[in-house]
Amino acid sequence: MDQILSLAATNLLSPIILSFALGVAAALARSDLNIPEAVAKGMSIYLLFAIGFKGGVSVADHGIDAKLASSLLAGIFLSAVLPLIAFALLQVMSNLSRLDAAAVAAHYGSISIVTFVAATSVLESGGIVAEGYMVAVAAAMEAPAILSALWLISRGGADARHMDPDLMREIMLNGSIVLLVGSFAIGWITGAEGLARIESFIVSPFQGVLCLFLLDMGLVAGRGLRGGSAVLKPGVLAFGVVMPLVGASLGLVTGMLLGLSVGGVALFMVLSASASYIAVPAAMRVALPEANPSIYLTLSLGVTFPFNLTLGIPIYVSVASALAGG
Repeated sequence: MDQILSLAATNLLSPIILSFALGVAAALARSDLNIPEAVAKGMSIYLLFAIGFKGGVSVADHGIDAKLASSLLAGIFLSAVLPLIAFALLQVMSNLSRLDAAAVAAHYGSISIVTFVAATSVLESGGIVAEGYMVAVAAAMEAPAILSALWLISRGGADARHMDPDLMREIMLNGSIVLLVGSFAIGWITGAEGLARIESFIVSPFQGVLCLFLLDMGLVAGRGLRGGSAVLKPGVLAFGVVMPLVGASLGLVTGMLLGLSVGGVALFMVLSASASYIAVPAAMRVALPEANPSIYLTLSLGVTFPFNLTLGIPIYVSVASALAGG
């Protein structure tokens, strides 16, 4: 417990967390502070490219082996199963409609790449090494959750939706997935030599850009909390904290069964605990336009994201260190 509290305290006083807190406070105070949408989009593109590229370089150094392949398959499996668990929990903890519950559940099987990036930053600051190919696992976990949510709806009678080819194409060619996978491939192909050429762009500015991006995320989360209080009942809010802990537990067991390092187990926990607010909302607008975005966006970005960023990551890293470090 002391280790968790110590890591949480250190994490809470880090520039990235304080930047997020500034954004939330500014939004709740109704400040006119605003990050232009084009700038926020540019920062998102930069972060996705940088993390994907560095992951590809790590795989080039590591090489392809059975553990990498097993991790990818495990990530895909978890991404497909977690929405089913989330949907079942929502059925018990809330009175959301089947449509809204499925839309929310999709977010909790997919991943938050910024939470993943923040976790890698915490690991690096603590000198904990993680498998570089975990970014490939992150990319693999983006889409299966969306398909699981559509399957849930397809079994819902009047709310049924069909997974037609156009929708599948929309999901698989989502910009964040394409950029993450593409930059990973570039890093893998060019290796350490390629990283050396653009290190001043990929490595040095990364933390600063992440701080500004999290400032914008704080603004978005604060506005969501301010405007979404009417639709977020106590049971739904509780789900936003309970589900990450359930997902992290499954990620812990999976990472240990795969024999990953402490850092790898921690990142598997983070991926399984996080909730998407980029790829899945875009897919839900196309696949389930009747679902209420005030519920799924505010829950994933306004509740689960801050929880993971402030308390979740320290808990996951500490648990992984205690159980997988032996």
